[in-house]
Amino acid sequence: MANLNVEFMGLNLKNPIIVGACTLSATVEGAKDLEEAGAAAIVYKSLFEEQIIIERAQLSDELDEYAHRNAEMTSLFPALEHAGPKAHLLKLKAVKENVDIPVIASLNCLYDVTWFEYAKELENVGVDALELNFYQMPIDDDKTAEQMENEKIQIVKTLKERLTIPFSIKLSPYYTNILNFVKRLDKAGASGFILFNRLFQPEIDVQSEAHVTNFNLSNPGDYKLGLRYIGLTHGKVKGDLCGANGIYGYEDVLQMLLSGANVIQMVSSLYKNTPSIIGKVLYEIEDWMKKKGYKSIQDFRGTLSDKELKASDVYYRAQYLDFLLHPEEVVNKNPMR
Repeated sequence: MANLNVEFMGLNLKNPIIVGACTLSATVEGAKDLEEAGAAAIVYKSLFEEQIIIERAQLSDELDEYAHRNAEMTSLFPALEHAGPKAHLLKLKAVKENVDIPVIASLNCLYDVTWFEYAKELENVGVDALELNFYQMPIDDDKTAEQMENEKIQIVKTLKERLTIPFSIKLSPYYTNILNFVKRLDKAGASGFILFNRLFQPEIDVQSEAHVTNFNLSNPGDYKLGLRYIGLTHGKVKGDLCGANGIYGYEDVLQMLLSGANVIQMVSSLYKNTPSIIGKVLYEIEDWMKKKGYKSIQDFRGTLSDKELKASDVYYRAQYLDFLLHPEEVVNKNPMR
């Protein structure tokens, strides 16, 4: 039997499939279902700064309702259902205590103080690692790309000093030079990198002439940008690499591993195919490894990365040259173009 064990951020995982942050793991029952389906680890749904701000505002409003009550009233204390992110932390703790696979907490903040405060709160719950979502829209045209990146670098340096558990950085693909930014984050102390985050984009209903929010799943093949940058990054940083976004089947997983990823995150495929797809994908990976004669994932991981290919320019502009010089062959290989 093939050995599917891998390591990510110092965590020993039974296979390379991690369930990314989503509602599927938001309950104990859901988390157990994912564990039984074969997931090696789960990322609990993200705690957002906006969520914290809203809950704090609601808490303040509820407390203000009781500011002028007198001694004759039945109770002086409001029936609060939450206090900041307390509910999130309690549910996360319950999930952690009821599964045997590693649980990774996810945090998505805007301000330094919130990153520091809630990263520590999440660590105190007892999770195995953290995932920090560095998603910041460049809406301030007076702030340079370097300034934005330096802010994130300082956050990583501070968290490295304050936390005892490993943490990874989940990046959007919109930084000016991803390779340089990852290198700097790596030196600052990040234990891993997830490439890339799936972002919600604005959408307008032209009939109502209003903005709408839709739950849009990724599409097969959306992982290709992450594949390129994992292939370019493998072997050049200390931190581990995770592929994400649009990974549906075993071939998608294998492509990521061959390019140099330690693990992958899967979400949309679980919604479309149910969590049972994890077992199917693992079976097909094992079957592929058996046919190829590989005994472990380490036997082939990263063999098609930029570092291992050396003189090749496949991760740069080789595809353009192929299409220009041999268009018939490219079209024949891709009949759906």
